[in-house]
Amino acid sequence: MTTMTDASVREFKMPDVGEGLTEAEILKWYVQPGDTVTDGQVVCEVETAKAAVELPIPYDGVVRELRFPEGTTVDVGTAIIAVEVAGGAPVPAPAEPEASAAPAAPAEEPMAEGRQPVLVGYGVSTSSTKRRPRKGPEVTVPAPAEAIQAELNGHAPAADRSRPLAKPPVRKLAKDLGVDLAAVTPSGPDGVITREDVHAAATPVAAPEPVAAPAAPAAAAPAPVVTYDGARETRIPVKGVRKATAAAMVGSAFTAPHVTEFVTVDVTRTMKLVEELKQDKEMQGRRVNPLLLIAKALLVAIKRNPDINASWDEAAQEIVVKHYVNLGIAAATPRGLIVPNIKDAHDKTLPQLADALGELVSTAREGRTSPSAMQGGTVTITNVGVFGVDTGTPILNPGESAILAIGAIKLQPWVHKGKVKPRQVTTLALSFDHRLVDGELGSKVLADVAAILEQPKRLITWA
Repeated sequence: MTTMTDASVREFKMPDVGEGLTEAEILKWYVQPGDTVTDGQVVCEVETAKAAVELPIPYDGVVRELRFPEGTTVDVGTAIIAVEVAGGAPVPAPAEPEASAAPAAPAEEPMAEGRQPVLVGYGVSTSSTKRRPRKGPEVTVPAPAEAIQAELNGHAPAADRSRPLAKPPVRKLAKDLGVDLAAVTPSGPDGVITREDVHAAATPVAAPEPVAAPAAPAAAAPAPVVTYDGARETRIPVKGVRKATAAAMVGSAFTAPHVTEFVTVDVTRTMKLVEELKQDKEMQGRRVNPLLLIAKALLVAIKRNPDINASWDEAAQEIVVKHYVNLGIAAATPRGLIVPNIKDAHDKTLPQLADALGELVSTAREGRTSPSAMQGGTVTITNVGVFGVDTGTPILNPGESAILAIGAIKLQPWVHKGKVKPRQVTTLALSFDHRLVDGELGSKVLADVAAILEQPKRLITWA
């Protein structure tokens, strides 16, 4: 049967917020029935297998109905919210599916406290999977992809270029702080208003926020509280980022033949250089820590041994050597392990690399890492030393040929210039895909990184 919906009601469908994703879980609604919404306003946060994402509504109106409760996994293309729009045009609805009993929404794991959403671009996909919760009749509405994408990129649609240019999370921040975007001076590319611009407008006399120090394990947002009630077991659904990570790690471990090599190195001079760089005027306000110099050392080692920066093409039976380095940095977040990467890290100066690392870490902590930031990596660094661990045997990020693990840097007795002295020492571990990286190549890369950290002046002579 075909029906006609109310002429003033429009339905917004769950978009494909990644690349070919088929479903997303509704984490939080920011609006309720009866609330007024405006074009570009964030109405909910959803989680996919890649990231948490804020969804902006593409029109003005009043919320009539939320189709699914928080904690429900919804297929891409399913209407999730109905909005009454003034002056709307009639929209034909598809044939109603056969009536079925509406199962109760399953109890899901609560969202980690303190989690922040992330904004990425998206387009509508027609793919679908089995739906767990109930759903009401769907209304076929042409997806305003161009308007949404323009908004996500920080630009107003062509029909309304008078609006201040800002991404939806920035608009929400401005609304929460009571800041009029029209009065904010933009500093972003093409006149886009950034979060910093909004904060500056809200507190113009506030001092600049200091650069965050490397996070200690306890600094991470707490995991969801589990009430045991005397039970001997607790079952936690595996979904979202954790589910995707598990599948990727299993695929990597049982596809690429891993080899791991280790080296223990005196990094006392590197630690001294870190302290000197913190006092350098050019590095003021930038993220300066051992990870910065280790990342630079790995980039130099890759430049000296470019064949390490490659991937294995199983279908074509070819080794693909990359002439660029997208440097992945493994980050533990409340949502699970993610590996965003710094695009074209090989071309960056030390200050630029420091800026990129700072942005990557702060974005990951806030839960705002976009799916695009986690794609296209070529080599990865994982810093297990922040947890007090000496080293490990890291598993390759899928599609990459090498991953470097950094152990804890500790004061240890070390033979230096013929005498046993206390020195800053760490252990590095390099795992690599033995299909395309043999022992000689892997050893050369690891030895080069160690040599630079022992004598950091090689950053100049070898670069």
